[in-house]
Amino acid sequence: MGMTTHSDGEEHCRREVRIGRLMWRMLMKHFPGALAALVLATGAAIAVSASESSIHVETLVKSTQSWNGVPYTAYGKGQPELTVLKMEIPAHSTLPWHRHTVRNAAYVVSGHLNVEDRASGRRLRVDAGQAFTEQVGAIHRGFPDDEPAIVVVTYAGYPGAPLSIHADDP
Repeated sequence: MGMTTHSDGEEHCRREVRIGRLMWRMLMKHFPGALAALVLATGAAIAVSASESSIHVETLVKSTQSWNGVPYTAYGKGQPELTVLKMEIPAHSTLPWHRHTVRNAAYVVSGHLNVEDRASGRRLRVDAGQAFTEQVGAIHRGFPDDEPAIVVVTYAGYPGAPLSIHADDP
């Protein structure tokens, strides 16, 4: 058999694809929820080559408003800061009433989460594998029922901005 030679450019591309595949597998193995939340919150697009056709990309949520229909306002100027949190919420517990100062989106990894708006009493149930856009400025809370919930939340804020403020705080 003859030996096939490749140009430096072709070999570089093959190496990049191998590294990309390795990084993708590592991220999906160790951070599946966080990666999904980061992708949906930042609006990032993932380019998939023909050789990667087994990868499935699904937009979980994309919105210009929060789950209760309130439109988001324009971003301020300055340095943006993304924060990704993994929350483990025990069964039969309730997060305190709070409000967010920055836009965020959440992905329920396991269990489910009920989100309740204090002013209207309106509720949203979000099951494992679903994502939702959070309210900004409105007081709300979240709670699971008979099983714990794991939720990954991605915040698009700026340095020094609080991610949430308890409703009793000014």
